[in-house]
Amino acid sequence: MNKWRVILEKDAETGDFAVWCPELPGCTSCGETEEEALQNIKEAIELYLQPDAIDLSSDAIIREVIIA
Repeated sequence: MNKWRVILEKDAETGDFAVWCPELPGCTSCGETEEEALQNIKEAIELYLQPDAIDLSSDAIIREVIIA
C-alpha cells in the first residue's frame, strides 16, 4: 500500500471537484463530489503507475537502478 498526496479544488461555478497528484505529473481527475473525485484519482494513480508494454530488440539489456 502506498500513500499519495492529492490536491482537491472545488469549482466555484459548477461545484465539481478537480483533483491531481503533484508527485505524478499529468495524473489528474475530477468528480461531482469530493468522494467521487477521490475515488477517480485513486483509479488514475493506479493506471498511471501501471507499466507499459515495451517492444524491445532481442539484444536489449534490462537493468534497474536505485536513486537515493
